[in-house]
Amino acid sequence: MLVALYNRTFEEQDIPTIQHILQMLESHGLQMVFYKGFYERIAPHVQLKVKPALFTGKFDLPPHVDMLFSLGGDGTMLDTVSFVGNSNIPLIGINLGRLGFLAAIPEEEVEAAILSLVRGSYTLEKRTLLHLDASIPLFDGSPYALNEFTLHRKDSSSMIKIHTYLNGEFLNTYWADGLIVATPTGSTGYSLSCGGPVVFPQTSSFVITPVAPHNLNTRSIVVPDDNVISFEVEGRTEQFLCTLDARTETITSSVQLAVKKENFTISLVRPDEHNFLKTIRQKLYWGIDRRN
Repeated sequence: MLVALYNRTFEEQDIPTIQHILQMLESHGLQMVFYKGFYERIAPHVQLKVKPALFTGKFDLPPHVDMLFSLGGDGTMLDTVSFVGNSNIPLIGINLGRLGFLAAIPEEEVEAAILSLVRGSYTLEKRTLLHLDASIPLFDGSPYALNEFTLHRKDSSSMIKIHTYLNGEFLNTYWADGLIVATPTGSTGYSLSCGGPVVFPQTSSFVITPVAPHNLNTRSIVVPDDNVISFEVEGRTEQFLCTLDARTETITSSVQLAVKKENFTISLVRPDEHNFLKTIRQKLYWGIDRRN
């Protein structure tokens, strides 16, 4: 088995965990290919039996990689989505960050997770992506997102107006700081922090959530993911922010934008002892008395 490893930043206290992960992978005979920047940072701190191959992005990631390890938080995990694209390479997230809805495997469960991979006792969860169509080139040939698409005000503290359409039919004009369109996976991210609902990953839907709306009766709405959602943006300034996950572009009101379901999915690796309900109970402290 050939596994790729990606990390964008780590703290000194993470080094023992990373060392342990690499030793576990080597001891089970797994071959490794490292993201170049990660290997250059970690090389002084670890000893490997064989100098690994390196990659710098999606164009030189070996196509025969069996799995990609994301070592970090959810932001790190989102980076890896642009690496694998439609290659069908599964992703597994080891949480060296904080909340970790996507990078759901905590440090104390790393050994058990790797053993599950070696034994084949895991499942692959298919996750829907968003695809962005725009009237100008955006996002460097990777116009898709696992979590969400957003529109935001940029150069003014004033609200913006976002006219929103479903399959060409007018839905609403949002007077707000911005607007989020989240996938079921992204429903536990930015959308949730803005009052959106938690949606199960297998649900065929998108969540449209306004950011700080002027009308307090404007709430999130869940729509089928076979809709094309298009936008017209107005504001006191000519520039706005458009994002896909953690990637950002600056646009003007003349840019035409629409999001729809991407024609490929991303596979997340889940050891058999992990599932969505366990993750949200742990991360959101459901069923736990926090009053002490």
